[in-house]
Amino acid sequence: MSTSFSTRLQRIQSEKDTAVCVGLDPVPSRLPALLRDGRLQTDAVRAFCASIVEATAPYACAFKPNFAFFEALGPAGLTVLDQVVTTIPDDCLLVADAKRGDIGHSARFYARSIYENFDFDACTVSPYLGRDSVAPFLEHDGTCTLVLTRTSNDGAADVQEACTCDGTPLYRHVARTAGEWANDGDGEVGLVVGATAPDALAKLRADAPTLPFLVPGVGAQGGSPAAVMDAATSENGAVLVNSSRSILYASDGPDYAEAAADAAQSLRDALRT
Repeated sequence: MSTSFSTRLQRIQSEKDTAVCVGLDPVPSRLPALLRDGRLQTDAVRAFCASIVEATAPYACAFKPNFAFFEALGPAGLTVLDQVVTTIPDDCLLVADAKRGDIGHSARFYARSIYENFDFDACTVSPYLGRDSVAPFLEHDGTCTLVLTRTSNDGAADVQEACTCDGTPLYRHVARTAGEWANDGDGEVGLVVGATAPDALAKLRADAPTLPFLVPGVGAQGGSPAAVMDAATSENGAVLVNSSRSILYASDGPDYAEAAADAAQSLRDALRT
């Protein structure tokens, strides 16, 4: 049996003293001018992401490539993604921000693509279709399926908080149900919980004290590092705090990689306090 995702994450976090996950969301029009010099977009994105990974890896315990930004590059986009993944060092875990959510064979092949072809350690998954959409991901030992629970976007409350199940907000019902699904698989379940809703984050940590949390929304979306750690820290539940835009685009000049490193280091330090 493979070492669990949580065990590996906690070991890396202990060794590197960081909870930072760097999101890789490359927008070609936002790349530094020196990379928009007439070269192909695929080449520019590859160079940009490789530089960001090299600069920020000392301050990160994980990287989270967002599939949408690579798929938007066209047929070559997944090749670029694969090439970027190979630049990520062994002392950082790989989280696929793919937000898959289908059933049956479709879910099984999505999981095979992410966990076997790309060799990711974790993947974000929508639970809206129920157990059928998550179970195929849990067939992969040593991985973590991160279930979208209470997300960081402005419209999250429209459904996740407004809808209830037996008097419980939907997001808390999702967390409890997802934790039960993990009992039937080889892989782990974790929760995606936004930094922009610290009260919900605290409630979910109380509901799920041992599940790993992926927490987006720090940085450009305004989430507070201190509030996140206060709400999400538990004795046995790992916390992975993601930042994308505020690190990737800390500078649009020739010093973009150095600025990204400084931003990642600053977030690492803020999460320690």
